[in-house]
Amino acid sequence: MIRKEDLLQIGRFAKPHGIKGELSLITDCDLFGETDHPYLVCEMDGIPVPFYIESHRPKGTSVILVKLEHIDNLTEARRFAGRPVYCPVAALANVPEKDAGWRRFKGYVLEDERQGVIGCVTEVDDTTLNVLFHVNCGGKEILAPMAEELISAVDRDGKRLIVSLPDGLLNL
Repeated sequence: MIRKEDLLQIGRFAKPHGIKGELSLITDCDLFGETDHPYLVCEMDGIPVPFYIESHRPKGTSVILVKLEHIDNLTEARRFAGRPVYCPVAALANVPEKDAGWRRFKGYVLEDERQGVIGCVTEVDDTTLNVLFHVNCGGKEILAPMAEELISAVDRDGKRLIVSLPDGLLNL
């Protein structure tokens, strides 16, 4: 059985592409770079359901055209439009760090080199060019702008993200 806590949202299905059941997956996670992942998960009637991938191909830098098994026409594909797409967290362990996307940091402890532990990343807003981490800081939610150049180290095993934030950034 697939449990929601074992999943990580990697993107969202947009509209169908063509009439043969292909879907546009908007994602910043390169699941299909080094190794293929056999399935994606979508919530159907409140239950996480695996859908096996028949084929995939890139379309630009943030869209992958995905053909799911047994989804063979436009009507079936439309059921997926707008749905969040998940992947088992364990599957992301084999994805190179640079290709895993910002959402992989959900659940990580955010730690600044100078200030120490800031809090736990509860959500990642990567819908715009400026990525924001929602961080639970002692029961209070703060927003932490994030960029690759701010990251000092990533401890995957300890689920810690060590950053070097400019002074005053968290006080905005």
